[in-house]
Amino acid sequence: MPRMGNPFKAILLGIIEGLTEFFPVSSTGHLILAGNVLAFPDALAQHFHVAIQLGAISAVVLIYRDDFFKLFHPRSWTSPLAQNLLCVTLPSIVAGLLFYDKIKTYLFNPIGVACALIFGAIAMLVMDKKYGKSRRIVHISKITPREALIIGVSQCLSLWPGMSRSASTMMGGLYMGLDYKTAAKFSFMAAVPVIIAAVAYDFFKGFHTMDMPTLNIIGIGISVAFIVSILTIKTLLKILTIYGFKPFAYYRIALGCLILGIYFL
Repeated sequence: MPRMGNPFKAILLGIIEGLTEFFPVSSTGHLILAGNVLAFPDALAQHFHVAIQLGAISAVVLIYRDDFFKLFHPRSWTSPLAQNLLCVTLPSIVAGLLFYDKIKTYLFNPIGVACALIFGAIAMLVMDKKYGKSRRIVHISKITPREALIIGVSQCLSLWPGMSRSASTMMGGLYMGLDYKTAAKFSFMAAVPVIIAAVAYDFFKGFHTMDMPTLNIIGIGISVAFIVSILTIKTLLKILTIYGFKPFAYYRIALGCLILGIYFL
């Protein structure tokens, strides 16, 4: 099997992952588009796109280490935060296991990404207008398991590449009454178990196809994504607080239309 790209491509894709994993613009969608431009071999590129998300969630664990370290103690395994993370994670894991192969086969392509970008952008504008001023829940400790479960159901939309996991969870959060900052933080933390599960499953399915040079390239991508994600998270919180979803939605529409124009005109 052909080897994946080179270190320069891995660094570039790591930067893209770090910039887009937490912005509601779809990191997977951007990686698929960039991978097509850079001519990554399809079979290995899909594993790379999933694996480098470990760098992004490592940044989340570092930034919110106090919250996560508490979860390591057995007494915290039944805490409200642990229950909420379980509730927000289960729907995506079940849906991912049921539809993993079909998603990889039919939706990991530029046209599917473009449609998801535009559809998601419209949904974001609607949610922004209808629920953007909600302030009922302003701290993650106030989220109930029922609310976390509903946010988890909305997170299933992110299985469609281009839809965006952060956008899906934050829209679910707004719908349940979270303000932007709380919805974003809960989205960041919810990404950790979901991505760990996705990476573990993907590696289980495809590890036998990977050689050492490929694993080295993946390691470079993870490291770069980690560094860039640390800088991105705080920037996103500032933008959301001031402008809401609007700048991200307009960007998604423009990018989606550009992709469709390139392929159909």
